[in-house]
Amino acid sequence: MISPTDQASVALQAVLTAMAGPDARPRPGQIEAVAALLSGAQRVLVVQATGWGKSAVYWAATLARRDAGAGPTIVISPLLALMRDQVAAAQRIGIDAATVNSANKTDWDEVFDRLDRDEVDVLLVSPERLAHPQFLERAMPVLKASGLLVIDEAHCISDWGFDFRPDYQRIARLLLELDSATPVLATTATATGRVVEDLAEQLGSSTTVIRGPLGRSSLRLAVVPHLSFVQRFAWVEQFLRDAVGSGIVYGLTVQTVEQLAAFLQEQGHDVVSYTGQTPPDVREEIEAKLRANTVKAVIATSALGMGYDKPDLAFCLHVGSPDSPVSYYQQVGRAGRALDSAVGVLLPADESDPQVWDWFATATLPDPQMAEQLLDLLARGPKKTAELVDALSRSKGKVEVLLKQLQVDGAVVKDRTSWVATGRQWHFDHEKYDRIVAIREAEADIMRAYAAGASCLMQLLTLALDDPASTPCGRCSVCTGQLPQPGATPSREAEQAVYSSLKRRPVRLAPRKLWPAGSGRKGRIEGIAVGRALTGIDGGVWGDVVAEVRGSDAPPSPELRAALEGLLDRWRREDLPQVGAVVPVTSATHPQRVWGLAQIAADRLGVRCVDVFSPLGEPGEPAEGPARLRQVSERLYVPAVPRLPFSVMLVDDVANSKWTLTQAAVMLQELGVETVVPLVVVGQ
Repeated sequence: MISPTDQASVALQAVLTAMAGPDARPRPGQIEAVAALLSGAQRVLVVQATGWGKSAVYWAATLARRDAGAGPTIVISPLLALMRDQVAAAQRIGIDAATVNSANKTDWDEVFDRLDRDEVDVLLVSPERLAHPQFLERAMPVLKASGLLVIDEAHCISDWGFDFRPDYQRIARLLLELDSATPVLATTATATGRVVEDLAEQLGSSTTVIRGPLGRSSLRLAVVPHLSFVQRFAWVEQFLRDAVGSGIVYGLTVQTVEQLAAFLQEQGHDVVSYTGQTPPDVREEIEAKLRANTVKAVIATSALGMGYDKPDLAFCLHVGSPDSPVSYYQQVGRAGRALDSAVGVLLPADESDPQVWDWFATATLPDPQMAEQLLDLLARGPKKTAELVDALSRSKGKVEVLLKQLQVDGAVVKDRTSWVATGRQWHFDHEKYDRIVAIREAEADIMRAYAAGASCLMQLLTLALDDPASTPCGRCSVCTGQLPQPGATPSREAEQAVYSSLKRRPVRLAPRKLWPAGSGRKGRIEGIAVGRALTGIDGGVWGDVVAEVRGSDAPPSPELRAALEGLLDRWRREDLPQVGAVVPVTSATHPQRVWGLAQIAADRLGVRCVDVFSPLGEPGEPAEGPARLRQVSERLYVPAVPRLPFSVMLVDDVANSKWTLTQAAVMLQELGVETVVPLVVVGQ
């Protein structure tokens, strides 16, 4: 009788040959992992470096178990990009794979019918599907009959993981539903010692942990510190001039990504932007272009995240630092998986990175006061999400995140369209969340040390992951003292190109598209044109201007006047709609500045400035979502003014949520205004 090790060796070699050719050979630990799944070890946790080949393990185990008559493999995977890659990889190996996710609902019945006929070898599902009773009703028989359960990116299960996701915690309950003989494989490249212990405990006391060294010999890491906003853009542009191969350039915000992509395109580089606002079909197209090396680089937020696989990615640059060394390790580790040498460069933003880290440290934690209010509302009876948003005066996004957390904790359930309290006692675990915040703050300290080049860069990352094999790499910029071109600073010529580009490229201020749940209005928001902001919230090349509008009230400075006039002149040459008047949004805190901005616009456009709005009382603490709309409508008053049967420009100093502009625009439309064209100094 053939041993599990021999079975594993044969199946793994077949997979590697199909994936990488006949010369491909197993990496240390791969045969051991497959053999464990084919023998008595029913729960296996694999912690290996990015590019090690974790997917080859579960493909090989699938082949062997399907040949033995076992049911299909179920892979729980976090992202659509990963699912697309995995389905394509399975087909190359000869494995019939299918996926059930939010993007292919029309295919679900066909997929489950094929599963019923045992025609599918692998089913990939997202963890979010496990939250829907209707899905589980159809899927649970398949899950219980599976031949292998795979939990990819398993660090998401753990509270201590850098990318903890509440939906993943349902997997622990799913494990209780499985046949005790069903093998389970959990894989990750980004697990600290605490996360490994947590995962092993959730998988079961007999879990086999297969852990290898996390250092990447093909990856040359570098940090170029103390560059200004402009210098970081210029550095990327000069790097791309001579860079070999294609890669990814990460930015922390959508605005940074779009500005950088536009500048690089202007300089003749074949790049494209990729953010959470990119439509799914366009994302897939961009991923395919990068994979085929038909673009030089994708300029992306973390939306191009876990699961995207391009083995020959030649470089990965970061404009600004992620908040976690574990997160950074995963992103930069996409480079050089099948290359002898690849480059990973961090361009830290000394002035803004810590602010981003502070926000991320607590952004995903439940708000105990808000949770108590929500549970009190549900104790009085079922409520729809829109009703909760309205009652709590919070954004829909924040309410949905909290509901998901309470649902995972068993305090609420969703009954078709409404949320219901289960009666289960819920309390905010201060000790637990204090520990999580402390861990995140410690990770931010590691990123500060990394950005400062305090020691070997690869060693800093692998020590953050508690890798016992962590040693100095001898290849990074700290170990060698050498930086990739253009070195420590870009040329003055490149910097000037950035200044020129960004100073003539305002932020496009997209209007709100839909009325929020609980606002009393439904449908699309009409009659508001795409406006302009001089700059975004990070300031960019307009740092002094941003400081001015955030400061005490005063008439616009000569510098702000010149900047606004330049914006208006360029806008008129491009696509500024014809307007018959300029209207300021009355301000209780900056009346001189907002009126002055409106007057500058009116003078430049040769139209009159009409004072339509009058304030009623103090603005109060800013609210969110529909509550913000009510707050604005209660504060803005329209006295008797003539009708305005033409388009107008609506001017304010700052637009964060854009609900003030939206409500003011609606009030103008009631006066007969055709189209409202917003103009602000700082917006997003």
